[in-house]
Amino acid sequence: MFNASETAATGLIVLIALGILGWGFYRAKPFGKLGILAWLQSVVLMTPWLLFFGLFAAGIYINLVGILFLIVASAGLYIFLGKRLRTAAKDAEVMNSLRTRVAQIMEESDSTEKITASDASPASSVPTPEVVKAIEVVPIPDEDLKTIKNIFGIDTFFATETIPYQEGVIFKGNLRGEPDAVHSRLSASLQERLGDRYRLFLVENPEAKPVVIILPSSNDPQTTTLPQKILALSLLVATIASSLETGGLFLGFDFFNNPSRYREVLPITAGIWAVLASHELGHRWMARRYNVRLSLPFFIPSWEIGSFGAITRFESLLPNRTVLFDISLAGPATSGIISLLMLLTGLLLSHDGSLFKVPSQFFQGSILVGTLSKVVLGSALQKTLVDVHPLTIIGWLGLVLTALNLMPAGLLDGGRMVQAIYGRKIARATTVATLVVLGIICLVNPGNPVLFYWAIVILFLQRGSERPSLNEITEPDDARAALALLALFLMVATLIPLAPGLAGRLGIGG
Repeated sequence: MFNASETAATGLIVLIALGILGWGFYRAKPFGKLGILAWLQSVVLMTPWLLFFGLFAAGIYINLVGILFLIVASAGLYIFLGKRLRTAAKDAEVMNSLRTRVAQIMEESDSTEKITASDASPASSVPTPEVVKAIEVVPIPDEDLKTIKNIFGIDTFFATETIPYQEGVIFKGNLRGEPDAVHSRLSASLQERLGDRYRLFLVENPEAKPVVIILPSSNDPQTTTLPQKILALSLLVATIASSLETGGLFLGFDFFNNPSRYREVLPITAGIWAVLASHELGHRWMARRYNVRLSLPFFIPSWEIGSFGAITRFESLLPNRTVLFDISLAGPATSGIISLLMLLTGLLLSHDGSLFKVPSQFFQGSILVGTLSKVVLGSALQKTLVDVHPLTIIGWLGLVLTALNLMPAGLLDGGRMVQAIYGRKIARATTVATLVVLGIICLVNPGNPVLFYWAIVILFLQRGSERPSLNEITEPDDARAALALLALFLMVATLIPLAPGLAGRLGIGG
């Protein structure tokens, strides 16, 4: 039976899960049928994992076939709901376009009368001293500024105020249409008139009002310099060395004191690099789909797990927050799936006499790894030492590496995903919260150098936010929000250990 603390913890987890689903329903309800369908997609995506871990905590085990059935059924329902959602979206789009066109015709009629009356007044053509002063200090040339002002209209963005900003200018006004469509029209008009000299950003000001910012293209992200390329190469060599050392440590010897045994560490090192390479290739494949340039990867070596992954910068402006989310998710999704497959394959291939012997307490270090291991290995986890295939270790390392990069902080993949879904303000808050949690863990458990090192990396190298997208207003859809929640949930399940009491009752640990 569960004691009071474990019962309370289980109840708290259930309440949190129900709270997340309830909040999602509350957020989706105002959008009618489209919102409800999108919410159901998120429910379908989360249910198999919540069901699996919930039953496991209650002592009910689902075998591997059952897990695969839950995932396949969830994927089938997700696709079915996606088709219904696209059909409903098309119907809604037709109705919205008709309403928008009628509203535009009425606004054009009213605006024409106002403009005619305004032109009849001689004072209307005389700018106020404040406006003259503002225009004089704008670094954009006067002729370019006049041309830029002509791209606006009553059916896109009705500009009401011009404010100097850095090397460009901010236009306050009223957004007249869907942000995606308005941004596309304004950007195309700007490029047609002034070529590639300026960039148009559609963002929200501190009052949550849409504004247009025009900046010279000289402010675009810069490409990697020669010193940076040399640094990237040096870090690559250092990470290769650290991954070789990690392989030696898992085999019980120091590789640098025994370099002649390199053949023994190559399989583990190759597995670590398969995870690292798949992570980077996932990012680059998605970036290529959106024509976004990425910098060289700056790998971060680690003696404990081989590497913490790589720091990669965007060398292009991102069109919108959806692109930021897709590129950020593609890396950990790829490496996470490959790591999970290696873990499961390693568990299935494990038998008495396998290469590695690990303490059974090893499987208490992660909720995800422990529960999957219990499903596959069963009573073998009650032994003091458990024989496992090397792929089990490599898969576990890959899941930890992926989970660390999914932390919702700064410029990590998880931080970028939070920024894409919830905006910059929430992303800054989750960064602070993540650093605080890591600090507390390091104080409570000072013997864990991995999290301490990672906290230092985030604090000094990755704590900032990604620069705004060209269209910062349009949010990613609810399906992507559901994927973000699933990724964060699996991150937590990978990094949080099983409580010793619960692990003992479940038969994990000697």
